[in-house]
Amino acid sequence: MAERMTDENVDREDGYLYYLGKDGFVWRTPMRNNPRGRKGKVGSERVSREDGYLYFIDQKGYVARTKMNRRGRISGGRSSKKSARSSSKRRR
Repeated sequence: MAERMTDENVDREDGYLYYLGKDGFVWRTPMRNNPRGRKGKVGSERVSREDGYLYFIDQKGYVARTKMNRRGRISGGRSSKKSARSSSKRRR
């Protein structure tokens, strides 16, 4: 279940990808099918992030968050050495 983080609603336009930037503001960037579009900041409300949550723009245009499902892992996944060894064995 997602938790709404802002009161500001973002009006979406076709041809743009909307995301929450590292600075905490909502940004939009043109998709490949929109060559004349420009990247820019959309919202004026800043969101402070917390670890362990996934932040996104929901269908109604609000910034929302949900708890990340890490399946018992704290960070990362398989070690890079192990995956590199297993992939080199398959190639032979």
